[in-house]
Formats: sequence, C-alpha cells, structure tokens
Amino acid sequence: MIADVFIRRPVLSTVCSLLIILAGAVSIPTLPIARYPDLAPPSVTVTAFYTGANAQAVESAVTTPLEQAINGVEGMTYITSSSTNSGFATITVTFDVDRNQDLAAVDVQNRVNQALGRMPAEVRQNGISVVKVATGFIGGIGLFSRDNRYSSLFISNYIDLYIRDAIKRVPGVGDVIVFGVRKFAMRLWLDPSKLAGRNITAGDVLSALREQNIQVAAGALGDAPAPAEQEYTISVRAMGRLSEAPQFEDVVVKAGKDGAMVRVKDIGRVELGAETYSSNLRFLGLEAQGMGISLLPNANAIETFQGVVTTMDRLKENFPPGLEWQVAFDNVVIVRESIVEVLWTLVEAIGLVILVMFLFLQNWRSTVIPAITIPVSLIGTFAFIKLFDFSINVLTLFGIVLATGIVVDDAIVVIENIERHMREFHKSARQAASDAMAEVFNAVVVIGIVLVAVFVPVAFFPGVTGRLYQQFSLTIAFAVVLSVFNAVTL
Repeated sequence: MIADVFIRRPVLSTVCSLLIILAGAVSIPTLPIARYPDLAPPSVTVTAFYTGANAQAVESAVTTPLEQAINGVEGMTYITSSSTNSGFATITVTFDVDRNQDLAAVDVQNRVNQALGRMPAEVRQNGISVVKVATGFIGGIGLFSRDNRYSSLFISNYIDLYIRDAIKRVPGVGDVIVFGVRKFAMRLWLDPSKLAGRNITAGDVLSALREQNIQVAAGALGDAPAPAEQEYTISVRAMGRLSEAPQFEDVVVKAGKDGAMVRVKDIGRVELGAETYSSNLRFLGLEAQGMGISLLPNANAIETFQGVVTTMDRLKENFPPGLEWQVAFDNVVIVRESIVEVLWTLVEAIGLVILVMFLFLQNWRSTVIPAITIPVSLIGTFAFIKLFDFSINVLTLFGIVLATGIVVDDAIVVIENIERHMREFHKSARQAASDAMAEVFNAVVVIGIVLVAVFVPVAFFPGVTGRLYQQFSLTIAFAVVLSVFNAVTL
C-alpha cells in the first residue's frame, strides 16, 4: 500500500509536504490580484476618421464597408457601430468569453486590411486603428494648477510629451487614456463671402495646404558620381512642414492671370489652438486634464497602481512651477480592502477549525497533526491557481475559506482510526498507523473523489456563469486533492 511507503519513510512524507508548500509560496507573488475574475467578453474597437464628412457620408463610405468585411470573424458574438458628424467611425466587435483577445485583434486587423481598398483616400491617409478594449480603469489621475496658470491645452500637451509614455512603461499598465485631450492644431477660419468673391472653395484651400505643407527630401550637392575636382558633399536641408500661424497665412491658394495671388490670410484667419473642443474637463473646480490607467489581463492591480503612483512622484520633480497631480479615483482600494477582509475571514476560519477539532478530539496531539495539513493544502492550492492561469480574487479566496474545514476531514478520519488502534489494541504507533490506514485508505480516497465530483462540473458551466464560478469551484477541488494526499502521506 502507498501509505506504508510514507509510514516507513517519514522524511519522504515531510519533503513532499514541504515541496507543496514551496510551490504554493513561490506562486503567490507572481499571481495577478483582482477583485473578481475577468468576466467581460473580449472586445476589439476599430476607429477611422473621415475628414470633413458628416454622419451619413461616414456611414456609407466607411462604417458599412468595414462592417461587411469584419462581420463573421471567428468567435464574434455581436458587432456595434456609430458614425458621427465629426467624421469618426467607431466599430466595436465583441467576442465569446473564451476567445483570446490578442488573436481576435489580429483577425479583425486582417479583415480591416481587406477593406482598405474601398476606403476614401482621406481615411487611408489618417489610418484605421484596431485596438483591444480595456475592461476598466484601475485608477485615474488629475493634473491641474491651483491658480489656473496653465490652460487645459498646455496640460494636455505636457501629459502627451512627458508623462503618458512614462506611465505606459510601468509593468502591468495596459494603456493610458487622456480625458478631455487637447492636442495642438493649426485652425483655419474661412470667410464664406470672401471665398465666394474669389470663386474659391474649401476644397481648394485643403488642396493648397496639402501641396505646400509637406516634408521633402532635398538631396545633396556634390554627391557621387561627381567630377574629380569636386571636394565636398553638402546635404541640402529644405524647410519642411509649416509650424507657425504666419506661415500658414502665406500659403498661396490661387494665382490670377495677372500674377496676383490669393493667400489664406486674404480669405480667413489662422490661429494655433486645440484639435477639438468637444469635451471639457475640470478637477477640484479647476481647469485640468486627467488620465485613466487600464490594466493588462494578467497583471497585479495593486502593484501596478503603486508603480504608477511612484512614477508620478518621480516625474513631479520636473513639473513646471505650479503644476500638481492628484489621484482622482482609485479602484485598487476596493480590491485591497476586499482581499484583506477575505484574508481575515480565512484566519478566523482556521482558528475556529482548530478550536472545534480540539474540543471534540480532546487530545492536543490529535489536533496538531490535522492542523498541519491546513497550511499544506491551502498554500499548495496556489500552485494550481498559477498553473491554470487564475488570479487571486474574492472568489478564489472564498473557495479557500470554504476549503479550510474540508481539508481537515480526511486527516481527522485517519488520526482518529490510528488513535483507536493504539488505545484499544495497544499497538505501537507505527503498527497502528499501518493497520489503520489499511482500513480507511479506500474510504479517504473515495471521500476526496466524491467532493471533487461535486465541484468540478460547476467549472464547465457555459458563458459568464461558468467563468464566474470556475475559479471558485476548481480552487476547492485543488484543495481537496491535496488534503487527500496529505491524509495518506503526512
């Protein structure tokens, strides 16, 4: 019998238990921490921008062809879209809960590439983005100046240049979304009456800007092949894209037969402003900008947000005078407090289990031995949690709390039977252990199989329900398996 091997070799039994504890202890720091399992179905968003188009034009020229190309992609459950008068087309593709989001994004990208040939030139020039949708934010950060010395345009530009990339490099950060983003843009205000008087359309102005606001490679002077007396090669650097408002004002829109030229400043005005004013953000009653931090699927929420806070403290040293930052909302607090509450419940459950065992067994030795199996089974369970790519969340810890009373059952059965043989038949401890195990070995194994058979089928429920209870049920099943192993070995 397998139990006799461990009875004759107690060191082997101890080593096996220590290895289980070690595997669990090593796995715990590497596990992601979340409040709940990842329940939201994976989604991929496709975004395109059609310059100057209204909602109807965006719908017919961009949204519909993209929907036709994407529809039917593997694992898709449904698709939604919107077209706006600002020229934006947004398509959200939602997949099955079990679909890998990375592979889903690749499949959608391939479908979008098939439709690129049918897209307007402006859409192809602006590009079509395909991004994985984050399920939520772990926290938000607001940047502001208490005396309102900095405009939202300045703060948004500062975030884009000096803060956003640094935050995205923090381990575990999936993306950084800037709320109320204000990117610098050159805004042209055209006078309709002046356009009509000179027989010019807005399209003519756009064409002139595209032709004259370009980055060109000017080449070099004296480059090979060159005459033998040519001693130097000089790179030619030409003025590239326009950057100042007066430069845009001097762009020639139309030239007359007599040499007269119509410039942008003759038909309108140019100013440096924001690309869009569709949203406005205030924080603490002040003009401000905000950032939302999203998490990678397998990252530790608590460690990630702490890394973000540490990075912001480091970046703060180089902030312009008067610019401050503050945590606007922190969803990690909920996760942290939930985990702490469950851990306290776990400690209380272990204490109550040991107390009940002592009250009914009336023997400190018979109490200590089953109590040892509790940390072996519970800590070792985290190795299985790591193996199955679960996270430390309320449901997995709840499963461990419930398993606290279950994992000692098999050990109590074994210890009680051994004590009976020693007390009634006056056998030695080694002989009593061997004979008692021979009697209850099959029963202990069957108890474990029955308990596993109760919880494992729950993990195969379809959809969100199955995803919700999968980690809970399998956590208890893992703990039960380890408790059976401990009962026949330790």
